[in-house]
Amino acid sequence: MVKHQITTDLVKSLISKQFPIWQDLLIEPVVVQGWDNRTFRLGNHLLVRMPSAVEYAPKIIKKQKWLPKLSSLLPFAIPKPIAMGNPDENFPYPWSVYNWLEGNSAASLHVFDADNIASSLAQFVTALNNIDTSDGSSNELIAEPGDFAYIDGLKFYDAEMRQAIDLLKDQIDANVATKIWDQALATTWQSTPVLVHGDISAGNILIKEEQLSSVIDFGGLSIGDPACDLVIAWKFFRGKGRKIFRESLSFNNDTWHRARGWALWKSMIIAANLTESNQVETLSAWPTIQEIIQEYKLI
Repeated sequence: MVKHQITTDLVKSLISKQFPIWQDLLIEPVVVQGWDNRTFRLGNHLLVRMPSAVEYAPKIIKKQKWLPKLSSLLPFAIPKPIAMGNPDENFPYPWSVYNWLEGNSAASLHVFDADNIASSLAQFVTALNNIDTSDGSSNELIAEPGDFAYIDGLKFYDAEMRQAIDLLKDQIDANVATKIWDQALATTWQSTPVLVHGDISAGNILIKEEQLSSVIDFGGLSIGDPACDLVIAWKFFRGKGRKIFRESLSFNNDTWHRARGWALWKSMIIAANLTESNQVETLSAWPTIQEIIQEYKLI
């Protein structure tokens, strides 16, 4: 994957040329950056999101279309598209200007009420899954092979996961990791596919005054298996928080098995250096692997 070099000067140039009404506003990068996009604050009330590679450019158009339709149907704030920038000779992809949402990324906080966040996040997941997509207008969101929400999507990554287990076999309990993965692969989503966020992670949750205030980055928005949105149970929550999150949702054990498989796969391929990732994901990889394996041994 070829990443585009995105600097503050580039963003200033694009804003000046395409949206001169905002050219005098201060532009500065946010502290916690994601992998798919680079984000910059624009004045006090706006932000700019720039896709970092060609693979992520189509998500810009998807979010511009669907976020306004979802905002009134969800219990917490989500980004509101204000404008869409066009590609030019200095930046080859479309890009977006959104409203600024107050709050701190959960990935950057060390002290907060995780139990309360777990309950609120479960409320958000339930509301998103319950949005009616049966009229056919959202068929473009149906997950495809390779998407995390794709029905039987884990099988798409089977060879990669087994490679990761082999590479890490001297550092983990490979037998348990294989059992967890096989248990996940043995299940599939049996109900009507539902609307999912596709990347519910600590970096995409905003916390304000110890309350969940917003969920951001809907680039993975799709229709399919909701297990992919439950990965955060292991990637972020611990102990009581994980218990609250699970008990606040009505999924069966098979769905949680797939979610645990997704969580282990993501952390394993990062730990085995089979993929690149952002700093937050990299730092959490080994603790998540250890947590999942230890939990399974206690079942």
